[in-house]
Amino acid sequence: MSIWDDAVVLVTGANGGLGTEFVTQAIARGARKVYASARSPKDWDDARIVPLPLDITDLTSIEAASTRATDVTILVNNAGISVQNTSLLRGTDEDLRRTLDTNLLGQIRMIRAFSDILAAAPGRAGIIDMHSALSWYAGAGSYSVSKAGFWAATNSVRLELTPRGVQVVGVHVGWVDTPMAASAEGPKAQPADVVTQAYDALTAGEDEVLADALSRRLKEGLAAPLSQFYPQLAAARGH
Repeated sequence: MSIWDDAVVLVTGANGGLGTEFVTQAIARGARKVYASARSPKDWDDARIVPLPLDITDLTSIEAASTRATDVTILVNNAGISVQNTSLLRGTDEDLRRTLDTNLLGQIRMIRAFSDILAAAPGRAGIIDMHSALSWYAGAGSYSVSKAGFWAATNSVRLELTPRGVQVVGVHVGWVDTPMAASAEGPKAQPADVVTQAYDALTAGEDEVLADALSRRLKEGLAAPLSQFYPQLAAARGH
């Protein structure tokens, strides 16, 4: 049985570049309905796409969404923010709280709210968590901390949800060519390619996607000594 048979998908952050791809590609793969959620959801020219107000930092908003969307079979945790700071020591407390509340705690709240709904789905059910290559590299202050935490959370809930019949896919990627990364320099993955890889992994029953060369390189580098993984450490020590 395919996970797309009678699928109902909920996409967070649906107004953004990746979110729009998650919505449109779900429809293209045969989803019966897609809840396109955002703080201020936009209108879609397709009756199968249902705009859904949702703020993942607000537990009341999440509870309202889970009460309305009781037929979800696939949850795509795509919403997130990128705070422009590279120092965990010098960043503001407000930036730290906002980043962790959105990129880590909000994701956990969503999984908690929909876990029973997904586990009760009559067919296959799944979750896609959008991580980052920076889950594995401490170069972006509170953003790296939040994404590392989200990766750990995904691994934890996978252990709980797999026995209940819910597949959990973690997707890692560097810069993606979306408005959020407009000011970033260097190679950027295309949103359509990232979403295709994520949905292909979901379809195939896989656990993890390394969507670009950067994420693959950083994952491989985790086994190296820290002084090799972070050459700036050796430089600071005068080695």
